[in-house]
Amino acid sequence: MGFFAKKPTVDSPVYSPMNIATIKKNDIANGPGVRVSLFVSGCRHACPGCFNREAWDFDYGTPYTAEVEDAILGALSPDYVEGLTLLGGEPFEAENQAGLLALCRRVRETYPQKNIWCFTGFLYETLASDGITPTADRPAPGETETRRALLSTLDVLVDGRFEADKKNFALIFRGSSNQRILDVPASLAQGHAVWAKGVWERETAKSQ
Repeated sequence: MGFFAKKPTVDSPVYSPMNIATIKKNDIANGPGVRVSLFVSGCRHACPGCFNREAWDFDYGTPYTAEVEDAILGALSPDYVEGLTLLGGEPFEAENQAGLLALCRRVRETYPQKNIWCFTGFLYETLASDGITPTADRPAPGETETRRALLSTLDVLVDGRFEADKKNFALIFRGSSNQRILDVPASLAQGHAVWAKGVWERETAKSQ
């Protein structure tokens, strides 16, 4: 099946019209500390050189159910787990927003001390907009209210498409130099993208 159409299965209860590619527990590659990383299915960016091409397909993986959500909440419970990371696929595709919004709200309620990171190919300016899209980006996905609500649950957003000609192995938690690591609460409060505090490039590593 192509990745431009996602239909929920009819023989099992589906919590939201979303599939998941995989869940990684005790992940240390996609954000600070030990994390639970949820890879959703479906992405229309189709970036050349993408490391996870199979997750472009909205039908890839398994349905996101209430049981899956409960399992993610359980995996977050140990004190050593710092937070949740959303990636994929594309978390902000319209098909994925409602399910992830419900999940993030539960995480906020259950674990207010933990942080939520999200990797997206969209620009922050697009996701925060009322439908006005920067010329360098795709149209704003989904309903404005749901999109903004999901954005507001995040602590950090790593934004921008992967661009192979800007790939740099010195970068931390991003693949190409056009991508930004943004403090979402500060960005929303100030009305523009604000970089998250931290060191996001290795001084000793060299670009390759």
